[in-house]
Amino acid sequence: MPIKSASQTLKPKTDISQLITSADIKKRQSEQSALRYLSGYQPDIVDKISQLVDTKTLGAHFLTRYPKMHDIRTDKALYDMAIELKNTYMRQSDPLAKVIFDDKINLSHHALGLHSYVNRRQGNKVKAKNEIRISSRLKHIPFELLQMVVVHELAHLREKDHNKPFYQLCTFMLADYHQLEFDMRVWLVAEEVGQSPYAK
Repeated sequence: MPIKSASQTLKPKTDISQLITSADIKKRQSEQSALRYLSGYQPDIVDKISQLVDTKTLGAHFLTRYPKMHDIRTDKALYDMAIELKNTYMRQSDPLAKVIFDDKINLSHHALGLHSYVNRRQGNKVKAKNEIRISSRLKHIPFELLQMVVVHELAHLREKDHNKPFYQLCTFMLADYHQLEFDMRVWLVAEEVGQSPYAK
């Protein structure tokens, strides 16, 4: 019986280009991890987003709904936007001292914006002031999604917890709040898997 040569014994059954590399595994894990932003949604909805990620079309799909970014670039413009919403829907709520973009708020912190109640000393008096900080990453998203985040933080002026009254207040200020929150989560997925719709 003839002895097989090494080249015959080790002949691969699969083309090398089809083999999964460690880079492929890491990429897939990243894509699956990004879907955590959609936890709590119906499986069929998550599957649709997952398919768009797999076919690398999530960014293009997002652009069909939101083709443009907003043009709010300064803290003053952001403050004016927030005050207009507050004066329209929450005039009786506590005053708002500051609304700014914050470079320190990273998307990995699981926060897009922060609402804080800050005590500041002025002479012999201590005054409490409400402040809203929005991640600077949100300078490059659609206006509707930025508005949703601002509404979310404004609602915390009245409701500290994410309870039923909180979401009722959000939808009072922004009727399609829940759809916009979902779309924001889709944007987060796109950003994390490297399919940003607004990449330069």
